[in-house]
Amino acid sequence: MTNRSVVVSIHDVSPLTREPVDAILRDLAAIGVPRVSLLVVPDHHHRASIADDPAFSTWLRRMIAAGHEPVLHGYYHQRERRTRESASTRFFTRLYTADEGEFFDIGHAAAIATLTRGRDALAQCAGIVPSGFIAPAWLLSTEAESAARELGFAYTTRLKSVVFLQASRVVESQSLCWSVRSAWRRAASLVWNPLLILRRLQANPLLRISIHPPDITHATIWRQIRCLTTRAIKDRTPLTYLDFVTGWKS
Repeated sequence: MTNRSVVVSIHDVSPLTREPVDAILRDLAAIGVPRVSLLVVPDHHHRASIADDPAFSTWLRRMIAAGHEPVLHGYYHQRERRTRESASTRFFTRLYTADEGEFFDIGHAAAIATLTRGRDALAQCAGIVPSGFIAPAWLLSTEAESAARELGFAYTTRLKSVVFLQASRVVESQSLCWSVRSAWRRAASLVWNPLLILRRLQANPLLRISIHPPDITHATIWRQIRCLTTRAIKDRTPLTYLDFVTGWKS
């Protein structure tokens, strides 16, 4: 395995986002990224079940044949608000992510059931069983991580690391990620991500670039993503998460 790698992932892939994801993939291919990890939501916000969309299934199988990796990304990508939540919980589930921390505080039994249902739905849609599970917004309870390990998932990721679930190994690498929900978030992202590379990630063997479908609709954000990705692949090998985990183990 190369000593310097970059994993580009696209989050929130579903029938609701297929069009911008297609555009992102075309742009990435044009700058030299041949394959990425596609984080698929089985029933995005209860509005887009992949089980009921044959066209999406056909598209996803075509993407896999082209070398992209399907990854389970929650089930609904949504968490219901609860009464009497702590300030910390409200911050992470409402401000940090807009009610999308589906696995933030899920219990073990519920995690087993949700992961099993999601894995089966994605396997039926994609034609292969996903090796990876990544929680929405990287918010993953200890019980959910244990459930993913118990169900045989090879890896998960958190914001700052890749976790080898079957080998009890953690590779530190904070993901680049852009927030476009407001002007101040976009401005902060444009400043933060280049600084993150400069100060923490330049010498890191693994660089992670996490893209969300709305990113491509904001010209300055997308220009920076393209620029940083183009710069990264000059001395890093583009891999999927499964490529990285498999290569590291071997």
